[in-house]
Amino acid sequence: MSRPTPLREVHESLGATLTDFAGWLMPLRYGSESAEHNAVRGAAGLFDLSHMGEIFVTGPAAADALDHALVGHLGALAPGRARYTMICAEDGGVLDDLIVYRLAEETFMVVANASNYPLVARELTQRAEPYDAVVEDRSDAYALIAVQGPRAQDILSGLTGADLPGLKYYAGLPGVVDGHEVLIARTGYTGEDGFELFVPAAEAVALWRALSEAGEPYGLRPAGLSARDTLRLEAGMPLYGNELTRELTPFDAGLGRVVKFDKPGDFVGRAALEPVRDVAPKRRLTGLAATGRRVPRHGYPVVLREDGTVVGEVTSGAPSQSLGRPIAMAYVDTTAPVDGLAVDIRGAREAVEVVELPFYRRNK
Repeated sequence: MSRPTPLREVHESLGATLTDFAGWLMPLRYGSESAEHNAVRGAAGLFDLSHMGEIFVTGPAAADALDHALVGHLGALAPGRARYTMICAEDGGVLDDLIVYRLAEETFMVVANASNYPLVARELTQRAEPYDAVVEDRSDAYALIAVQGPRAQDILSGLTGADLPGLKYYAGLPGVVDGHEVLIARTGYTGEDGFELFVPAAEAVALWRALSEAGEPYGLRPAGLSARDTLRLEAGMPLYGNELTRELTPFDAGLGRVVKFDKPGDFVGRAALEPVRDVAPKRRLTGLAATGRRVPRHGYPVVLREDGTVVGEVTSGAPSQSLGRPIAMAYVDTTAPVDGLAVDIRGAREAVEVVELPFYRRNK
């Protein structure tokens, strides 16, 4: 049975289509997913992300524990800042991609994907055992609400005295929003500017309604999983289970930059990752844009247009509101030609063009 978020009653009152996602009952859309997508690109969208996991690592050696457990250098992270990183298995396979916030000198919050955070919590607990650090899964204590889009700062500014203009990208600060004590983070998964608000679960409904009211004059709309997926796809952002899996290393995914070999001490996965750091992967993550109207979907083969030889596989695909045609990310053989590719859509070879990622960049 799917687990509801603290905002379930709000979603039902808004007429949302609810669906199971990673064991959670989540809003897929509230009406038109294209309207929700376009609202985020042109004004702002309001998202329930309460299915994400919040795992705290605290103590005098919290930084050392995370430097051992994860591939990134978290000890170099200044309090108030955040970093994108990954947790890998001993063989280098990606167990999850994460955002880690350093809230204070000895306090870190690790935000993990919904499908993976129990595993991440277990792995962090085991890997931190030799260190003077405590790992605590506090996911049930929090709801996570995101305001994303070019008007996000205008909307949030009306509800808080926090220094939003001074808050840098991938940074967070404690603040009071409409009377609620929250962590305000300038992070997101849409390719737009915006904020993610970590709020006590019991206060989520009140905060959502306050944000909805404040955002109405700016064109704010609630947005579901469908819009979130097309937004992150346009922005070229990976999704665990699609572009990232247990069978792939960060280098396979073109994200080797997150692996920090120059940090002090050893880390889990280093022995497997170091030999492949300078080895070109056999497949590369590639952007594809369809020349027709049929949509390449996850799992569809990428083929040579001329003879149908399989040279890759689509990881994510959807119609793009910003580009006006279907787009996809796919792992494609590095030996495959740039021109002459197609996606096999139910037996038909639909022509695609290779496009540099990301498909969409916001105006800053």
